[in-house]
Amino acid sequence: MTSPVTQFKRVLFGRPLPSDRLDHERLNKKTALAVLSSDAISSVAYATEQTLIVLAVMGTVALSYIIPISAVIVGLLVLVALSYRQTIYAYPSGGGSYTVAKENLGTMSGLVAAAALLTDYILTVSVSISGGVAAITSAYPHLIPHTVAICLAAVVLLMLVNLRGVRESGIAFSVPTYVFIVMMVLLIVVGLYRMAVGDVTVAPIVAARAAVPKTMPLPVGFALTFLILRGFAEGCVAMTGTEAISNGVGAFKSPSSKNAAITLSWMAGILAVFFIGTSVLAKHYAIMPSDTETVLSQLGRRVLGNGAIYFVLQYATFAILVLAANTAFADFPRLGSILARDGYMPRQFAARGDRLAFSNGIIALSFVAGVLIWLFHGETSALIPLYAIGVFVCFTLSQAGMVMHWVRSKEPGWRRRAALNGLGAVATAVVSVVQVVTKFMHGAWIVVLIIPVIILVLRRIHRHYEFFAKEVAYTGQAPLMFLHHTVVVPVNGITKPAAGALVYATTICEDVRAVYVDVDGRGSEELQRRWEEWDIGVELTVQASPYRSILRPLVEYVNGIIAHDEADLVTIVVPEIVPRTWLGHLLHNKTSLFIRTAFLFRPNVVVTTVPYLVGRAARLRDLVHHDETLDDLRVSLPVAASAAAVPLPRPVAT
Repeated sequence: MTSPVTQFKRVLFGRPLPSDRLDHERLNKKTALAVLSSDAISSVAYATEQTLIVLAVMGTVALSYIIPISAVIVGLLVLVALSYRQTIYAYPSGGGSYTVAKENLGTMSGLVAAAALLTDYILTVSVSISGGVAAITSAYPHLIPHTVAICLAAVVLLMLVNLRGVRESGIAFSVPTYVFIVMMVLLIVVGLYRMAVGDVTVAPIVAARAAVPKTMPLPVGFALTFLILRGFAEGCVAMTGTEAISNGVGAFKSPSSKNAAITLSWMAGILAVFFIGTSVLAKHYAIMPSDTETVLSQLGRRVLGNGAIYFVLQYATFAILVLAANTAFADFPRLGSILARDGYMPRQFAARGDRLAFSNGIIALSFVAGVLIWLFHGETSALIPLYAIGVFVCFTLSQAGMVMHWVRSKEPGWRRRAALNGLGAVATAVVSVVQVVTKFMHGAWIVVLIIPVIILVLRRIHRHYEFFAKEVAYTGQAPLMFLHHTVVVPVNGITKPAAGALVYATTICEDVRAVYVDVDGRGSEELQRRWEEWDIGVELTVQASPYRSILRPLVEYVNGIIAHDEADLVTIVVPEIVPRTWLGHLLHNKTSLFIRTAFLFRPNVVVTTVPYLVGRAARLRDLVHHDETLDDLRVSLPVAASAAAVPLPRPVAT
């Protein structure tokens, strides 16, 4: 019978999937575009805005710089996309920055890439969800006080969907992604058409409080250069998520490399058109950042009006930004599993759950991202300065690693390919420096500090597993030594659970001792008298406990056996009562658990339990009031099979 907990789990996450279903869970190109490209495509909702926020100190003059900056970013995007297409074919099993850097540049470079990726995936969830909620609060300002709660609810929803598995999450995310693509195409086409015909007054504009005055002294010289560079650095958030497809080649249907390369091209083309189109419209309609409304929302009102189409755009923006975090939910657990297999993360991250998803990685990502959202109050502008730095560090290491790959492999056309990856490495390295320098005082220092800390943690985990492997290694050449074995059975009286534990104990050892801990000084004499009458051939030892502790006298007794060389190995067989209901568990002491814990770190001591299933096991006939042999007793115990061949003395009835 399935337990209520199991039934609830199946409703929430679905039925477990067998391992041979893994190939059926792989993604086609259309679904993969939604699952792995939503992060990159959705960044157009805030990339232009982040550039304008930095340049806003120049007033409306900032609009003259937005298109050139966007064009440079798009050019960089095309270069990185072409470079990653080569990575996809070179690493058909998944060419993430960690894998490429580790294999071609060394372990330390791989760990730097891994730490940067882990940081960026966490920030992807926090930034995307915060940006999505900002789209809703732009349309419904009265929801602003509930921003954090809405963000956390979105994190939980994403976690649950991803725990159901790859295919179901892909289906769930496809619709919002393609609705957003359609709405962005509509926004850009209608906006460009109205630009062409000179008609820009389609509906009353909802006033938005400008962040800065429209006119003010303009920065010049170094200040202007630094400002433009910082605006460029903030706008580079449009490129986050570009690596996701290269990282997830293994998630595609066969031929995986070809399908992944095609999907990467689709993603880069869509992102480039949307980013440039948004920047052009923002310049033409003189859209400036606002404290209460996003730039994309303002564009939607101007181009599409305040009707239903505008609200569809906002809902679609909210949906894709929230679901854009799925890029991290797809790649963070996969990277965690690779690191775990290499011994740099806990091994639990390498295991797939019931639904063939890396459940532990999904849960860990959700928890850390939720904490970040809570700490930064769900404000996108507060989280963005931390964002994208790790991305470009990974871009640089991956492209540099690919240069070494081509140089070593000498495959046909390797010079051309190495040159392309080398150009990508140089360009992204320059952007990485710009990112750190221009955003350092605005929060980038946190990422610069966290990445080395993560590297230290990864190395410490690896050292632990190396030490563990050496400790448990056994060549099998040394002879096995036979030890003197003693079994101790803690009892609290002559009971059915105690009888079951004693029967089991006699099957594994001849030296069996029962121990009774007397905590109140009463009843021990009566128990000894009844034990002698029972006469089963097992010695009973009474340990006094003046401080009413069960564990201390038992521990001292076992330590004494080993200290006096009475035994080389001691097994403690604990009778454990297993009630039928949860209330029964609450009403019984967990003595067996405490005993296991007390001896957990003691060498040469083994603790095992013999469960007595109250109300579910076959009934054990009363030992005191029935004159019967132990042969009758054994068939009703959970250890009947192992005890059947061991004859015991006949119990004496009283």
